[in-house]
Amino acid sequence: MTDAPSPAWPRALRALALLAVDPTGLGGITLRARAGPVRQSLERALEQVPLTQRRLHPDVSDIQLFGGTDIAATLAQGRLVRDPGLADTPALLILPMAERTTPGLAARLGAILDCGRGHALVLLDEGIDNDEHAPGTLGDRLAFHVDLHDTRWLEARVSLPAPGDLDPARKRLRHVASSGNDAAALTALAARFGIDSPRAPLLALRTARAIAALDGHDHVTDTALREAAELVYPSRATMLPQTDDDPPQPADQDTTPDDAPPDQDQSSPDALPDDIMVEAVRALLPPSLLDQIADARSGPRGASGTGAGARRRGNRRGRPLPARPGRPDSHARIDVVATLRAAVPWQRLRRAHHPGAPQRVIIHPGDIRLRRYEDRSDRLLIFTVDASGSAAMARLAEAKGAVELLLAQAYARRDQVALVAFRGAGAEVLLPPTRSLVQAKRRLAGMPGGGGTPLAAGLVAASVLAEQARGRGLSPALALLTDGRANVALDGAGDRARAMEDTAQTARHCLSQNIPGVVIDTATRPGDAPATLAAQLGARYLALPRADAQGISSAVTAALDG
Repeated sequence: MTDAPSPAWPRALRALALLAVDPTGLGGITLRARAGPVRQSLERALEQVPLTQRRLHPDVSDIQLFGGTDIAATLAQGRLVRDPGLADTPALLILPMAERTTPGLAARLGAILDCGRGHALVLLDEGIDNDEHAPGTLGDRLAFHVDLHDTRWLEARVSLPAPGDLDPARKRLRHVASSGNDAAALTALAARFGIDSPRAPLLALRTARAIAALDGHDHVTDTALREAAELVYPSRATMLPQTDDDPPQPADQDTTPDDAPPDQDQSSPDALPDDIMVEAVRALLPPSLLDQIADARSGPRGASGTGAGARRRGNRRGRPLPARPGRPDSHARIDVVATLRAAVPWQRLRRAHHPGAPQRVIIHPGDIRLRRYEDRSDRLLIFTVDASGSAAMARLAEAKGAVELLLAQAYARRDQVALVAFRGAGAEVLLPPTRSLVQAKRRLAGMPGGGGTPLAAGLVAASVLAEQARGRGLSPALALLTDGRANVALDGAGDRARAMEDTAQTARHCLSQNIPGVVIDTATRPGDAPATLAAQLGARYLALPRADAQGISSAVTAALDG
């Protein structure tokens, strides 16, 4: 018995055919697939889109996008000559590795699409996990999203129609009409699936018009509306539609007024029922989204978690940033090209004021541009664990397992992990910042438990560790596992009132240090104390009374990366 063919490839071809009919109106497509024969087949089909293809690099500069000064032509002609950018000419922009797109590049590409100069965008999303995906700000502007991870190469041999076959559809598109009821039906359907972006029904309506033109109709049909919803809505859905639990009205009760026309406010016999459109979209929802809905989680995040630390500016290495004016010194280097770009527009005026100057570029101090770079620091995740009380052993076992899981990911994520335990009268740094899994297991094996809850002392130890980490160029983050019931003050006295006061004061100090973090409530019955502490720390609050090591590790990673 053979596996059933994946429906993703026919949907991808249909989406590309519609994009070839109306590339500017539909915006583009997000293609989620790893590099390989399947994606290459679909990329070859992009040739049907009547736009010049321009392949972008994830680190494309603003000058390449929006243009800049042509230094050689300006110097040769003695006047400002502008070098056009990609935004000046309509094109099909193809962005590989779209899951790594920075927020800045996403904003610039979104601005190019919003300008309406005839551009379309193809995002080649090569992400594997659910938290690795193209920016939602760009996906919201593109009509289609296709996932080809489960498509076999033998299924990807069918291609699009010949280019000439799409010309009649492009001409017919200008005359395809749609009614206000079509837009209302698509908007109501989007609301039922939790789609709050107004772009979604607009793109769905443009898709329906393109479908009608491709099928040879001069108006939007019900079939076109349903297919448009199937192509546009599944990747945007954030909830399952609610079913109508109201009992059906008996057939013998007639609520229509006697003086009303017989067919008033009633749909035509050929109208497509809303339930059919709802079920059509529901059947195409991605399985990962259904899992998130079932777990009462939010939809896909708008940015992928990289696990890297904070950005920091440098002048020697890292990712190049746009040059900025400044004065050169022993630490900053001059960007020669950027300096010439700033100076060449003024050469004719400067030579007029200095007629005896040699025929060379005249550079003023205000033209100097300095190089800038940006890199990311390593992140230090400080596990601060409540090791007090009779239930401490269970929490310690969970913390140990979670630390080991995070350390196993440290090599790929560039994270370091430290462990602070507080119990009795104070706190102790059991595991200094490290990536060594062997050292971590050795330290965790002898971690003691029992005694009071010096929560303030634990926060002080974590705060000191975070400050030391910043001095070494790390980006600290705090993961606090506690039930929030402090009963030991900073001086070691067993006074619950003073302990809570010291905890609040220490939390405010941590907040002033701007340490991102998450508070995990490990109490059997979550209370108000950990939530209040999270608010004082400016951290996220998670109630995980029965979470295992894997659950804690996943929750911490999601909270700090989200």
